[in-house]
Amino acid sequence: MTRVESSPTSLNLSALQAALRGELIQPADSHYDEARALFNGMIDKRPALIARCTDVADVMAALNYAQERGLRVAVRGGGHNGGGLGSVDGGLVIDLGPMNGVRVDPVKRTVRVEGGALWGAVDHATHPFGLAVPSGIISTTGVGGLTLGGGLGYLTRRHGLTIDHLLEADVVLADGRLVTASEQEHADLFWALRGGGGNFGIVTSFLFQAQPVGTVVGGPTLWPLEMAPQVLRWFQAFIQNAPDGLNGFFALLTVPPGPPFPEALHLQKMCGVVWCYAGPQEQADAVFEPIAAFGPPALHGVHSMPFPALQSAFDGLYTKGLQQYWRADFFRTLDDAAIDALCAQGAALPTLHSTIHLYPVGGAAHRVSPDATAWSYRDADFAAVYYGVDPDPAGAGTITDWTVQTFDRLHGYSMGGAYVNFMMDEGQERVKATYRDNYGRLSRVKARYDPHNVFSVNQNIRASAG
Repeated sequence: MTRVESSPTSLNLSALQAALRGELIQPADSHYDEARALFNGMIDKRPALIARCTDVADVMAALNYAQERGLRVAVRGGGHNGGGLGSVDGGLVIDLGPMNGVRVDPVKRTVRVEGGALWGAVDHATHPFGLAVPSGIISTTGVGGLTLGGGLGYLTRRHGLTIDHLLEADVVLADGRLVTASEQEHADLFWALRGGGGNFGIVTSFLFQAQPVGTVVGGPTLWPLEMAPQVLRWFQAFIQNAPDGLNGFFALLTVPPGPPFPEALHLQKMCGVVWCYAGPQEQADAVFEPIAAFGPPALHGVHSMPFPALQSAFDGLYTKGLQQYWRADFFRTLDDAAIDALCAQGAALPTLHSTIHLYPVGGAAHRVSPDATAWSYRDADFAAVYYGVDPDPAGAGTITDWTVQTFDRLHGYSMGGAYVNFMMDEGQERVKATYRDNYGRLSRVKARYDPHNVFSVNQNIRASAG
């Protein structure tokens, strides 16, 4: 089917308006600019229509309307995508934002989450029961995008990826049907959804198995920037042999000018690790003893806290509308040359918000076969993100140049692909490198469920019957 860019004047909207319980937003509406604004302020897209869906029937109506009129479709869950892939110029955005319900079954320890919910809502609902669903590190992230991309975060070493806790998903397919995908029903689709992104349908709800997580011990340990190569060498050896209950991501950063950081460290470039220990609390002191002693650190800000407090700690630093440019890689153990290159780029961070993170992919995440889900890099040790960020549009070129330079210097040491949720629109070869041997199977699932590539505004997988 050929898809076109259209204006509302060329579209008969009465049928869609009659079919929607939710709001249909057009360019002439006073709040159109607010509704179309993306998490990444560097990207500006102007859809012809935005359908704010309140239920599955709305999703089906909007999708059918778009297909009848040849409109390209973009699906927005939480709207946190760095590449702006929750919108499309001249097409129809199916916005799941109003579909944000969360329901916990404390007996079965399951959580039903609608497709437009944010992780903060999940944490709020699960924490009173002493439960959590493994997710990322920012609570304003959308459940849908993070889950469909895999789900790396604070609990990865203890409990695995987010997709390792997905029990089933309700999906509106390209042909308009609603199906439930699980190990028992549409098992091929269920396999593909766990890491394959939004290529196969619109997930209107997820059912997760929650884990017992209440109070954790976490926070940042910081060292002077000149110690970065030494710290990184120590960290990668330490974390690979640490108990599964301990997670921590390495960061090269500029210290924000405010609490909880002491004034003496404000605006200094430093290296550090943000820790999360979710193991037995009585063992926490012993676990953190060698960490507090290494260096010694300039700051060891580790303490007990509710898990949602750690999950939301950086929400205020990375807000919607900042200029952002992303690149990413997967690594096995970094050698000295890679460490030196990475630390040199960290010393050249161009802005306060810009950073480099290394997320461990170990513990429970390593113990799942690379072909058990679409997420293929179970053998990686680290997922790296090079994240250029600036509130000022005038800084867009500076952060882009630094991010691309960092990628160019580090990519040769990498495993070839990247965590899909850290990628921008980088082309088909990068998508293939990200899925490796799983790409062929994903292509066949795509051919079965979306042969005409209706769901193309994503890290796109091309349909293949072979």
